[in-house]
Amino acid sequence: MILAALYPELSSITASRADRLKYANLVLNDLTILPKLLDIVFMVNDKTSCRAAWVLEFVCEKNSYAIIPYLDDFTANLKKLHLDSSIRPMAKICFFIAQKHSNSKPDTLKSKHKELIIEACFDWMIGNQKIAAKAYAMDALYLLGKEFSWVHPQLVEILKQDFQSQSAGYKVRAKRILKKLKNTC
Repeated sequence: MILAALYPELSSITASRADRLKYANLVLNDLTILPKLLDIVFMVNDKTSCRAAWVLEFVCEKNSYAIIPYLDDFTANLKKLHLDSSIRPMAKICFFIAQKHSNSKPDTLKSKHKELIIEACFDWMIGNQKIAAKAYAMDALYLLGKEFSWVHPQLVEILKQDFQSQSAGYKVRAKRILKKLKNTC
């Protein structure tokens, strides 16, 4: 499938789980579509990019290793995202990647990929993102912070600083992370 064929398909999908799963399965059955999907995800001023991000989230949820060959492009473009509907699924994908990284031997993530994910997640934590993006970002930071000693203290500082002004959902997730970090910082 070429980009010109994939774009109109994605522009017509809804946020329904069935639609997202249908297109995720299409990509999973033909991984040559994945770079084209990423191209659409990073058309950051286009509403279709959000739909592509929803599909990519489902792809990575089912097969988090599918994104590995494209980590250079994925991580380099995270900082370009600005639409909330794209950031939430991308933050979740960052969490999936961090989760797989923390459980995989040998390591599949290069240091530059980790650093770019950490940078994006911190940006989402201190930005005006919605709770879901912040929640996935804090989980990814917790996992990647096991390797980078400076990450956990910074995460604790942000969580404590923002705690009183955030939603109940944020507070629940922050308490869980802070409890895990209590003995490490």
